[in-house]
Amino acid sequence: MVSATCSADLAPLLGSNATEAAAYICNNLSDTSYAVDNTYLLFSAYLVFSMQLGFAMLCAGSVRAKNTMNIMLTNVLDAATGGLFYYLFGFAFAFGGPSNGFIGKHNFALKDFPSSSFDYSYFLYQWAFAIAAAGITSGSIAERTQFVAYLIYSSFLTGFVYPVVSHWFWSADGWASAGNTDNLLFDSGVIDFAGSGVVHMVGGIAGLWGAFIEGPRIGRFDHSGRSVALRGHSASLVVLGTFLLWFGWYGFNPGSFVKILSPYSSGSYYGQWSAVGRTAVTTTLAGCTAALTTLFGKRILSGHWNVTDVCNGLLGGFAAITAGCSVVEPWAAIICGFVSAIVLISCNKLAEIIKYDDPLEAAQLHGGCGAWGVIFTALFAREKYVNEVYPGRPGRPYGLFMGGGGKLLAAHVIQILVITGFVSATMGPLFFILHKLKLLRISPEDEMAGMDLTRHGGFAYVYHDEDDDQRNGVKMRRIEPNSGSIPL
Repeated sequence: MVSATCSADLAPLLGSNATEAAAYICNNLSDTSYAVDNTYLLFSAYLVFSMQLGFAMLCAGSVRAKNTMNIMLTNVLDAATGGLFYYLFGFAFAFGGPSNGFIGKHNFALKDFPSSSFDYSYFLYQWAFAIAAAGITSGSIAERTQFVAYLIYSSFLTGFVYPVVSHWFWSADGWASAGNTDNLLFDSGVIDFAGSGVVHMVGGIAGLWGAFIEGPRIGRFDHSGRSVALRGHSASLVVLGTFLLWFGWYGFNPGSFVKILSPYSSGSYYGQWSAVGRTAVTTTLAGCTAALTTLFGKRILSGHWNVTDVCNGLLGGFAAITAGCSVVEPWAAIICGFVSAIVLISCNKLAEIIKYDDPLEAAQLHGGCGAWGVIFTALFAREKYVNEVYPGRPGRPYGLFMGGGGKLLAAHVIQILVITGFVSATMGPLFFILHKLKLLRISPEDEMAGMDLTRHGGFAYVYHDEDDDQRNGVKMRRIEPNSGSIPL
């Protein structure tokens, strides 16, 4: 269709043999466009996949040394298990059209691939998203979960739960998708561009149910119910993982355009490539603002400059901006990051009150900040950007605070409710059944000894404990923070 239009426009300008020359030129231009867009999407997929290394490092640093091998292995298997099940079922349930509004029904095991709708690069990109959701959940249930439970939940999440949700909001046939221009929810659909709801809320709520049904780690709360910090063993790994995730987020958010070689008007410097750059900027500003807000907020509350808290705050800002990164102004991204830090701190405080234990703060970070990101988009989406990013339906509702009315906000409230309900109705019973079958939590003895030793045949590190150091004449002691004033 594009080549035919191009030929019709170009032929009058070429003189003799115009039709053949125009067809040749336009076909080559079309081929180049496909190649550029697929290369861009493949590169974005590689960036999103690199986030798995970030998850692995973040998780490893956030748990105690005796469980390092366990959490690293679960991150590897999230990718491996997710790859197989997303190939067999997940992609078809998510994007296999034409289909109904609830679930896809074509392209199982990539049958009839590639097509005019999808190439292999699109599958790879969506698979990287699916395993990101599974990686979020693994952090919530770290340090006390049986290995078989990881395999079962990861298969179910990437093969069914996540694909169904992504079909609702991202497929052209989805009942709440902004791309379903023939049947838009509240005349707008849901604008969840890169997945604050679809990815982060799904992973966070699944982890919430897993951690809630398992219960806290031994020693997380004392006999009087007071919170006891079970600190991760390596702040260095936490920071390394955070920077790797930050780097990968430039594929996660800007890459969600799928295409880059799309002009908004002929002959202009401004096109989809500009929107891609703006999306990277809004992503950066939200994360930076959230990190600084968390830094000073936790300093006021606890008296410390805590690097782990800052890293989690940064990631919370990224999780929040993911929904609206393409349709908001940079200044609005700063508001998003600021509020996301407050949401994360508040969710963590609530978790302590109700004695909920999440070693990675994954449910609070991805679930809480993801939900805020969905609401934020409905408040600050700009009309011009909404029409550029979601063409084909002029006059869409946009952000409430930008003068666009409340329809988009209503659609986004529906999104939060249905994601919470569907993930709870699927992952909650799964974790409960595993619990009843005694397949969920390890024994207290194994938990105290550490899963590296009891389940994986050894420790991740060669190290000596304090007793060994004392026998060798080396006296090492822990330096606790002074309870008084903390020097700047």
